[in-house]
Amino acid sequence: MTSEPTRGRAGVVVVSTQASTDPTLDRTGPVIAAWLRERGFTVAEPTIVPDGGPIAETVSVELLADAKVVVTTGGTGVTPTDRTPEAVAPLIDLELPGITEEIRRRGLAGAGPTALLTRGVAGIAGGRTVVVTLPGSRGGVADGLAVLDGVLDHVLAQLHGEGHAPRSAS
Repeated sequence: MTSEPTRGRAGVVVVSTQASTDPTLDRTGPVIAAWLRERGFTVAEPTIVPDGGPIAETVSVELLADAKVVVTTGGTGVTPTDRTPEAVAPLIDLELPGITEEIRRRGLAGAGPTALLTRGVAGIAGGRTVVVTLPGSRGGVADGLAVLDGVLDHVLAQLHGEGHAPRSAS
């Protein structure tokens, strides 16, 4: 393991009633946490909350802890307790709808028409934190991380000046 400096803190919030009673049922939080660690972020174990539970409060704790990235998984479907997008949306100052559109498009290619039922939000909170809500399925998380892999560094560079050189006027 290298001793490279961290890129900062990142948080993972799992929204699942089943996993909140038995964390061994969480199949997506550890995947997201490992993905973030591979990219140089310091990540604690995922926080698990039940569907319809204290989602906004849990994401807010991550924001107050100066996380540069917060990724949620679960609660983006259409059951009566799937309310992650509604809980997270008020925390976002600047929406990035292209991220969720691309996640949904990739889901259509893999999972088929049921991917149309996933709802999500992505954006910037507090002018400094990238927040993305991913589906609770392993396929949805894989699609979401693939999309983030292509844009996360660029967004963080714009927010925090991480290796981002300003364009020259032409």
